[in-house]
Amino acid sequence: MAKKMWVLLAAITLCAGVTSAQDVKAKLQAAMKATGDVKSIQYSGTGKLDAFGQSFTPTSAWPATNLTSYTKTIDYDSKSAKEELTRVEPNPPIQGGGRPFGGEDKQVNFVSGHFAWDQPGSAPVPQMGAADERQLQIWLTPNGFLKAAMENNATAKKGMMGTVISFKSGKFAVNGTIDAQNMVTRTETWIPNPVLGDMLVETIFSGYKDFGGVKFPATIVQKQGGFPVLELTVTSVKANPGLALSVPDAVKNAAMPQVNVKSQEIAEGVWFMGGGSHNSVLVEFPTYLTMIEGPLGDSRSLAVIAEAKKLVPGKPIKYLINSHHHFDHLGGVRAYVAEGATIISNEMNVAFYEKIFSAPHSLAPDELEKSEEGDYYSGEGKIHLDGGRSIHRDLSCGRRFP
Repeated sequence: MAKKMWVLLAAITLCAGVTSAQDVKAKLQAAMKATGDVKSIQYSGTGKLDAFGQSFTPTSAWPATNLTSYTKTIDYDSKSAKEELTRVEPNPPIQGGGRPFGGEDKQVNFVSGHFAWDQPGSAPVPQMGAADERQLQIWLTPNGFLKAAMENNATAKKGMMGTVISFKSGKFAVNGTIDAQNMVTRTETWIPNPVLGDMLVETIFSGYKDFGGVKFPATIVQKQGGFPVLELTVTSVKANPGLALSVPDAVKNAAMPQVNVKSQEIAEGVWFMGGGSHNSVLVEFPTYLTMIEGPLGDSRSLAVIAEAKKLVPGKPIKYLINSHHHFDHLGGVRAYVAEGATIISNEMNVAFYEKIFSAPHSLAPDELEKSEEGDYYSGEGKIHLDGGRSIHRDLSCGRRFP
């Protein structure tokens, strides 16, 4: 009886912390007044840009590069943004993938409505599929969060660090914390990632200053997958600079590129599976097949698997050899788990792979998430010694018993 009363008390306490729609609106209006109700904003600074998914080990942070300049301009009414940055390698370079590179890496990235593109030179480069996340990033800024909350029937409840405001922007759930001074100190959401699944994106704002009548955080840190991807010290802010973007015709008319698999037999029973930026190799054995590498994502892996079945019908893909944990090489591995293959990789990857193979992918369901056979597990597997130099371990992935 005491246990039931405790559960009831907790439920009553939780409900008491939820505020009315009028209170939510009043809180948002107070925060907009305190920070400055701008229609557009531009903020600049320096800091670090980290190479997401390219860590030196599965449990270490994303390797950082130095941002020598960073400027982001956002127009909230037109749902447009322009991001300009220059980065260089730290000295000495930090271990990890996605680099090193020489000199300066300059980037200019855009989003306007449903269109996203980069402009590394004079010609725009369409970024198909990037618009949703870039749009979402607009609403993860302090001013953007307040505006989106006002427009999306936000709810609120008391939290440990202030008032927690929640709403949905399309398919994305967004939460934000407003402190006692009516400053937005944190926003969070979840976005789909081929490796991590429904991945938490946290943005922390601190050190608010007055920049010409607009209060804006002096420090912005965004984390994805538990580690920082952007660490910015803000040095200047401009209120209402405006941003007039015209979507280039090459971007408007761009179509999503099709997955292209080109197979070439390079030895008896061995095929190079090319046609993309990342490739695989298929090896035939007397009773089964082995694939080397499952890069990028589910769509690439499914197309490679389909080509393998055409080349060698009737033989299952029993093994997938995964060289390392970087996300461009790991993004399509879950499709092979769904296929029933055993994953062979370095021993240090085991715990991380067990975690990602069981992670929910509800925002963008992949083949493993959609499986009708139920959940998957990573079994004990076997340890293999390769000439005494390296250790590999099978992750015997299969379906749980009912």
